[in-house]
Amino acid sequence: MDRAASIFVDGIGTAAATSGVLTQLQGRIFALLYLQPRALSLDEIAEELQQSKSNVSVQVRGLVEWLLVRRVPVGGSRKDHYEAATDFWRVMQEIMERRFRWNLRQVLATVEETKNAAEGADRFLLERLDAIRAFAAAVDVGIGAFAQGESFEPETVRSTLRAVPLVEGSR
Repeated sequence: MDRAASIFVDGIGTAAATSGVLTQLQGRIFALLYLQPRALSLDEIAEELQQSKSNVSVQVRGLVEWLLVRRVPVGGSRKDHYEAATDFWRVMQEIMERRFRWNLRQVLATVEETKNAAEGADRFLLERLDAIRAFAAAVDVGIGAFAQGESFEPETVRSTLRAVPLVEGSR
């Protein structure tokens, strides 16, 4: 692998490692495939990245699941070959919907469960729960719009937060 490709592969690997979505090796595999003019076999990927074929195989399965990589047939070969996705809009829609929106819905469910258990709770607790619910709900709507290819104004989230009263000393 030449120097430029190595910089890209390592950089995307580092970014993936901090994403909370992919592992470093998954990022490196995606980057390698993205820079290739043709699909690569597991053997070729493993050799380029100096990894075991079994480790690459496991990581590629995860990338296929996230729609970042797809298996493609290569005439005359019985091996599996893979190429990187190039429709980043679709990839980000999938990640936002499956990863971040799911997390927001967990927060919303937790808030509702807490409110149900907090009968007679003081105003401070209820205001805090309402604030996080309002924020999570607004972001959830935004991610839903993004996933459907619709526009979403970030100001909606900001105005929601401004409308929630802050308890003194809670900044």
